[in-house]
Amino acid sequence: MNDNIEHEGEDRDDSAPVQEARLWQANGWTARVIKNEDDEGWAVAMYKEGEPEPALVGPWTMGRDKKNPKPLDVNAFNTLVKTASEVIRRHEQHLHAILHKETTVGTEDGELTVTLDIVPDDDDPYAILAATDMMGEQLAKVRVPAGFKLTAASAEAWIANGFRAPRG
Repeated sequence: MNDNIEHEGEDRDDSAPVQEARLWQANGWTARVIKNEDDEGWAVAMYKEGEPEPALVGPWTMGRDKKNPKPLDVNAFNTLVKTASEVIRRHEQHLHAILHKETTVGTEDGELTVTLDIVPDDDDPYAILAATDMMGEQLAKVRVPAGFKLTAASAEAWIANGFRAPRG
């Protein structure tokens, strides 16, 4: 007798992957086929585990009866995971580009890399301005307003001012 057979009325094993026509869960992702409210069609929403909002929502193919959605399958799910992962990766790269700025400044002692990392706190946003030498040793680090503009000129002025926190 096979003890792994699920009997009606028994609780499912929550760790087992869900593989249904309109709901597919595996590897930290959930694909949910939903009615497209804007028209007669269907859409698929991809959720990353632990995230309240979908990483990706897109149109979904109609089934052969032209009324119901095409059922999810392993190939479609894997393609959706790959696409949603790419969307998240691009979003993270964009966010990093917005929150992290870097410039290089030549000094008598060699080149210094000056970075600005914005901390987007809802109550008290700020940024960290830091200088690192060619060997990777941090020479200075100060807190500045989140609106501080890092340019080669502002970095040179900060260095010339002995790494004292710039105003404004």
